[in-house]
Amino acid sequence: MESIDMTDVVLITGASRGIGRATARLLGARGYSVGINFVRDEGAAQEAVAEVQRAGGRAHAIRGNVADEKDVVAMFDTVESAFGPIGALVNNAGIVAPSLPLADISAQRLRQVFDVNILGAYLCAREAARRMSRDRGGNGGAIVNVSSIASRLGSPHEYVDYAGSKGAIDTMTIGLAKELGGQGVRVNAVRPGLIDTQIHASGGRPDRAAILGAQTPLGRPGTADEVAEAIVWLLSDAASYVNGALLDVGAGR
Repeated sequence: MESIDMTDVVLITGASRGIGRATARLLGARGYSVGINFVRDEGAAQEAVAEVQRAGGRAHAIRGNVADEKDVVAMFDTVESAFGPIGALVNNAGIVAPSLPLADISAQRLRQVFDVNILGAYLCAREAARRMSRDRGGNGGAIVNVSSIASRLGSPHEYVDYAGSKGAIDTMTIGLAKELGGQGVRVNAVRPGLIDTQIHASGGRPDRAAILGAQTPLGRPGTADEVAEAIVWLLSDAASYVNGALLDVGAGR
């Protein structure tokens, strides 16, 4: 197999749609080899693979539940087997449930949201740290966690569980950046605002981004491609002195 530079191998969790897929496509255009993680929709994941390849990169789809430790290890192993050592992680997988006040949210829903959004993100970040850290034989790299502006707005009457889970991602980003900076691994987060993706439909409000986006200072919702640009910049050498940052991509909301 043709060898490529370590920094050009990236794993994106939840990459079959939305922000993850847009990021994969943009990284493909920059020449990256991309691991496309998905959990259910293999057809969408294969479409994402094809988009990366058309853009000029290489890609491989990997089924796996980020909240399952064995799946997480297998995802990293699969990417490294296909392309070589991973030099970047986009910790993007996340879920939201229908809008409800906390008083009406079940314990089962809380566990599901926290398992995917918090435990899953921590497991993926931990595995990246184990493989990229120089004191563990790695060559350094970059991690970008996908948080949300909900972490500072709270999402009252809608998704306080989702907002809380993203608050945990913000804290993990700050702490892990301090742990790994000396190991050659930069850790940052993007916090998207009202982005026009399918996640709003999964929360029962497919028109949410359009309605609330019109109320932002820029007067519109954002696109997955706009968030992808921020993620790819944070992964790149252009952001070589950016570590522990929480970058809002939310129109000033």
